[in-house]
Amino acid sequence: MSTEYDPVALADDFECALGDPNDSASVFTTARSLALDAGEEFPEEIYAELDALGLPEHYVPREFGGRLGSYEELFQIMRRVAGRDLTVAIGHAATYLGTVCTWVGGTPAQARHTAREVMAGTVHSFALTERDHGSDLLAGDLSAWAVPGGYRLDGEKWLINNATRGTRLCVLARTDGAGGSRGFSLFTVDKRDLDADTYRTLPAVPTHGIRGTDISGISFTGAQVPAGAMIGAPGTGVETALKSLQLTRTLCAALSSGAADHALRIALDHGLGADAETSVILADAYADLLIAEAVGIVGARGIHSLTGELNVLSAAVKHYVPTSVDAMIKRLGAALGAEAHVTDGPFEKVARDHSIVGIFDGNSVVNLLALIHQFPVLVRGRKRQKYDAAGLAEAVTLTGAPPAFRREKLSLISSAGCSVMQAPDPGGPYASELQEIADELYEDMARVRPSARDTRPEAFELAERFTLLFAAAACRHLWAYNRELWADSSWLEACLSRLLRRLGRDAGDSGVLSPDLLRRYSAGERLSLLPVTRTPTTEAR
Repeated sequence: MSTEYDPVALADDFECALGDPNDSASVFTTARSLALDAGEEFPEEIYAELDALGLPEHYVPREFGGRLGSYEELFQIMRRVAGRDLTVAIGHAATYLGTVCTWVGGTPAQARHTAREVMAGTVHSFALTERDHGSDLLAGDLSAWAVPGGYRLDGEKWLINNATRGTRLCVLARTDGAGGSRGFSLFTVDKRDLDADTYRTLPAVPTHGIRGTDISGISFTGAQVPAGAMIGAPGTGVETALKSLQLTRTLCAALSSGAADHALRIALDHGLGADAETSVILADAYADLLIAEAVGIVGARGIHSLTGELNVLSAAVKHYVPTSVDAMIKRLGAALGAEAHVTDGPFEKVARDHSIVGIFDGNSVVNLLALIHQFPVLVRGRKRQKYDAAGLAEAVTLTGAPPAFRREKLSLISSAGCSVMQAPDPGGPYASELQEIADELYEDMARVRPSARDTRPEAFELAERFTLLFAAAACRHLWAYNRELWADSSWLEACLSRLLRRLGRDAGDSGVLSPDLLRRYSAGERLSLLPVTRTPTTEAR
C-alpha cells in the first residue's frame, strides 16, 4: 500500500489511540460497553473520547475544513469503532447522517457553518421518518409553511437517532400541500434558536439492540426557522435525501464489517474451531467477513469514481453486507451454543446490535426494490457491454487515493447500469460457473416488468441473486487489479466458493482460509483480506 495514501494505517493509528479494549485504564473497553448496554445507559464518556481523538473531523469534507477526503478512510475507521461496540458506532455516526444532506445539497456557506458546528462537537440528527409512514417519504405530514422571515414547522418525527441529544437536526418537511416528489424540502433546525414552547422531544423507544443509543422523536408546534435554514431549493428535499442516503447506505458496510470481526473474534476466544465441524463454520465465517470487506471497500471507493452509478451500487452493498453478516452471526451463534445466548454477554450483544443495521437507511425490501426498478437499465447496460473503465479501475485499485468526490454526479437513476457487473470478465477461479449464472440471471431480469404497485416475489429473488453476483464481481476485480498484494488466489477462491454455494451451486469449501485466520488471530492482527504491513501492537488488538 502507498505510504502517502493508506486508509488502513490511518485506521490502525486511530484504534491504537483508543487504547487496549481489555485494559481498564482505557475509556473505550469491552467491559464498559457491556455494562452500559446492560444498564441501557448512553456511552457519554466513550463519545467524548472519540470527539477528543477527532472522529467528528472525519465526518466533514476537506473542502469545508474537515478530514473527509476519502470515504475509504471513513469506512476503515468506522469499521474499527464498530468492531469494539456497534452501539457506539451507530450513535456517534448519526452526526454524519444528520449533516450529509448539507454536504450534498447545501450552499457553501451552509456547509461551512455546519462543518464548524460538527468539529466543535455539536451533535446532529437526521429527522426523516414519521410514526405512521415509516420509509414512505412522500407520505410525511410534518409541514413547513412560509411565514414572514422564514418557515413555521408543525408535526412530528419519530424513531430518530439523536432526536433528543441532537442540537441541530436536518428535517424533511412538506412544503406543498399536494405533496409529491417536489412537495418536500429540507431544513436545518437548531434547537438553540427555537422558543422552548415550540418543540418537545419524545420519550426514547426501548430497543432490542443498540440499547444505549438515543432512539426517540421530536414534535414541533409553531417552531419558526429562518429562510436560510432551507437546504437547497424548495421542493428538492426528497431528491437530496435520496441522494444522500446513497452515501450512508454504502457506509453501512463498515458497521457490518466491524460487527462481523467482533463476532468472529468472540467465537475464536471461546475455542470454536477445535473440531472439524466447527472449523468449517469458522472458515466460512471468515470468508463472509472478507467478502463483506471487499464489497465495502469497492462501495466506499465507488462513491468517488462511480458516483453516477451509486443508486445501484449502494442498494447492492446495503442489502448484501448486513444480510450476509446477520446470517454469519447466526451460524456462529448456533455453533457456540449456550455461550451465544448468555443475557448481556458479548456475543449476544453483537447479535442484538447488528440486527438493526439492515433496517435503517433503507431496509432490505427498499434496497431490493431499488434494484428491481432498474432491471431494464441493468439489462441494457450488460447487453451493450457498457461500463466505465476508468471509474471501475479507480474503485478497485488499492494503491492510491480515489478521485475527489463530486456531489453533482449523484443521480437517482444509473443510466450506465453497473460497471462492476458489466465490465469484462477478469478471469480467475470459477469464471465459467459465474458467467453461466450471470447469463441466466440477466435473461430472467429481462423478463421482469417493474411495477410501482405490484412486485412479484420472483423479482425480489432475482435482485438478491444480483447482489450475490455483485459481491463476487467486487472480489474478482479487487484480485485482478491488485495481484501484487497477494501471493496467490486462495482467498478469492474461498470467497467465490462461499458465494457459489449461496447461489445453489456445488463448490469447494472455505477451509483454505483457516491457517490465515488462526495466524492473524494468534498474532493479534487485523482479520482482513489485505496483507498486514505493520507489526501489531497490544493496543491495536
